[in-house]
Amino acid sequence: MSTPHSSTARALVTGATAGIGAEFARQLAASGHDLVLVARDEARLQERAVELRAAYGVSVEVLPADLVDRVALATVEARLTASGADRVTMLVNNAGFGLLKPFDENPADDEQRLLDLLVTAPMRLSHAALGQMLGSGSGTIVNIASVAGYTPRGTYGASKAWILSFSRWANLTYRRRGVNVTAVAPGFVHTEFHDRMNVVKDGVPAFLWLDAPTLVRLALRDVARGKAVSIPTIRYKIVVLLSGLLPKRIVAAGALRGR
Repeated sequence: MSTPHSSTARALVTGATAGIGAEFARQLAASGHDLVLVARDEARLQERAVELRAAYGVSVEVLPADLVDRVALATVEARLTASGADRVTMLVNNAGFGLLKPFDENPADDEQRLLDLLVTAPMRLSHAALGQMLGSGSGTIVNIASVAGYTPRGTYGASKAWILSFSRWANLTYRRRGVNVTAVAPGFVHTEFHDRMNVVKDGVPAFLWLDAPTLVRLALRDVARGKAVSIPTIRYKIVVLLSGLLPKRIVAAGALRGR
């Protein structure tokens, strides 16, 4: 992980009220990062901020924003451009959701919202963060992708494939200028993600499930090493390897719908 020129390490985390985002916030606070927490629900943001301040003694800003809304997204972009003592040294693009129905059964507006949140928002936030990080000569961007990005899994998988490709390119391009970019590609993680989609979890083998603390710990280890892509655990490295070797029609028929 790059060492910032400013004495304060500060991470902005999107989707920070639950699941993977909340765990990133907790572990980063435990390591001494001040935080900027972004999510739609201001009440839950304030609750999370109180908990983290009390537990770790760090500064926690809350920034309520629906990242699908361009006006709200612009407020987060503006926060990322701040320099000096207020600069953000790490961006974690985590906010996301999934659609349960097949592409042809979803309203086009729902598919557009998915694309806006999973591709447009991280692209614009990364662009905003890079401006000040490159000017400071240091910074870290973490983009939450998915093993679904390695498989033909509809628009969700396609969006995560974009994140993987973008992060690989950005890490190669900007690490020589002090900014590391890492895509984290988890599989099935015990969070609210599947619950919000009303997905039945019983069909997924128990050994494929990860818990958020383990996922984030392994991801931050890879981030600190400057890796372009982090695939937590050997089991998911094998899954990704097999997805590249098996015929796509077999991979597409599988159950890799998780984050």
